[in-house]
Amino acid sequence: MAAKIKKGDRVMVLSGREKGRTGAVAKVSPKEGRVIVSGLNIVQRHTRPSQGDPQGGIKPKEASIHISNVAVVDSNGKPTRVGFRIEGDKKVRVAKTTGEVING
Repeated sequence: MAAKIKKGDRVMVLSGREKGRTGAVAKVSPKEGRVIVSGLNIVQRHTRPSQGDPQGGIKPKEASIHISNVAVVDSNGKPTRVGFRIEGDKKVRVAKTTGEVING
């Protein structure tokens, strides 16, 4: 099945404490059905001192968000569902609200 959300897409969070905020997708984990959006869903990770990080301490880290809780943002800045269309010999992603092709 083709991916509806890809790395680099501009997405809006639909639910949770980050609801309404937008950001770019940094990583997609299709097997787990989760995405990491840069700058959103920051959690604090308590790390033990190690050879790579001798200081250790509390480090901010981006946590993943379930893929159902984010939606691609269209050219108007509104969240939209993603559909597919065949153009020529290519399958392209299309925004349901505007009908425009989503680049990427």
